[in-house]
Amino acid sequence: MALLLLHLLLKLFIHGNSFALDLIAYNAIWIFAIAAITQAPLSNDPVAVATTSLAIGFWGVGSLLNSYADFYPLSNTSQFLAQLSYLFFYPLLLVAIPRTLSRGRRLNPIEVLDSVIFGLGISAIATALFLSKVFPESISDVQDQFFSLLFPISDLLLLTLAAIAVITHRLQKRALLLFLGILIFSASDLFYLWLSVNNNYTFGQISDDGWLIGIVIIASSFWYAQSATTSEVTIHPVFIALSIFISPTLLALMALRPGIFSIYILIPTIATLFLAFIRMTIVIRQARNLGEEKVLARTDELTGLPNRRRLVVELATYSETEGALLLLDLNAFKPVNDQYGHEVGDLILQQVAQRFSRSLPTGAVLARLGGDEFGVLINGSYERTLEAAFALQATLSYPFIIRGHSITIGVSIGHAHNDGENSLLERADAAMYEAKRTGAGVIQAR
Repeated sequence: MALLLLHLLLKLFIHGNSFALDLIAYNAIWIFAIAAITQAPLSNDPVAVATTSLAIGFWGVGSLLNSYADFYPLSNTSQFLAQLSYLFFYPLLLVAIPRTLSRGRRLNPIEVLDSVIFGLGISAIATALFLSKVFPESISDVQDQFFSLLFPISDLLLLTLAAIAVITHRLQKRALLLFLGILIFSASDLFYLWLSVNNNYTFGQISDDGWLIGIVIIASSFWYAQSATTSEVTIHPVFIALSIFISPTLLALMALRPGIFSIYILIPTIATLFLAFIRMTIVIRQARNLGEEKVLARTDELTGLPNRRRLVVELATYSETEGALLLLDLNAFKPVNDQYGHEVGDLILQQVAQRFSRSLPTGAVLARLGGDEFGVLINGSYERTLEAAFALQATLSYPFIIRGHSITIGVSIGHAHNDGENSLLERADAAMYEAKRTGAGVIQAR
């Protein structure tokens, strides 16, 4: 802040371009602003610190190149790179704004893509629509026209998001400073546009410090306490959809009527569609992974059967279904584990699951509840479900041949016919323990 004030004071007394003042001192200020952000309290969200620092850094590289061009010749490629460097400021700050105000979760790639798509898409669309209406035909440099209009439009997007942040966070100091910094930065862009349109802009005038004032205030906001609110400031999906939808429309118009828009409109438009494709790919992959995680969360890893969680979910919607719950507990399984080891025990459990599955009718839900316990939800009449219970018992009437060993086990089954009460699980459990105690094989719950 002190360096900025000194720079402003010297500009009042030193007229004309000064290498030390307009190149070295001017660009040193944004470097110190980045240093101030990185040295701010550790309570700041690390993503906010990184993205804001990068945003200012990209803007600073553009500033350095353009400042250098006013003292020494610079190639057209370097000037174009300077404009692109300025451009990266906006999507990075779009990511930073919501995270600056409260410590967030881990950075989601979708969050970054949404910010870039929103920044590039809406800005390019608005620039294409207003480019010919803002600049007179006498200004022939289309590249300068495009970027000169693109930046203020992008500023308006930042201002909109920052204004929402101020309202959401109830005029908190950090939010107000952030909004003020973006407001001053945006006003400098708009003033520069107005001067350019009227051919009144000259390098090194005091209004150029407006950008630095905005950046310094943004950096200062990191030294104020973060909001305690859990409200999130996000880009509305409607704006993302609009960016993606209108981009191919612009491309179609450019194909049908060549020359209707500047060639520079083509770059952000194609980039928007490319990023939209990447976003769609990531979303589909995340949805697939989420689906697989849900399946795994309700699947027994050893047997591939549904687990206890899946059975409990099925039970929640079972009250009006005619059928029964069967709980099964293997007999003499622990001695098998003790004698032959857990590896053989696991193989037996897998074969038990296969035998049970083959004996059950279509639509029945067989689940492994844990250890040597299984559960079955089966639809049908009392007689049919009881018959299924005896069929399950019969599947274990002949031995398992595991690694040359003949191993015989049995099963105790509790049968609870669904009577519409919520006690189905408890009744089946009690019947199963009764079957195990008496050795009766199958016991019908009372």
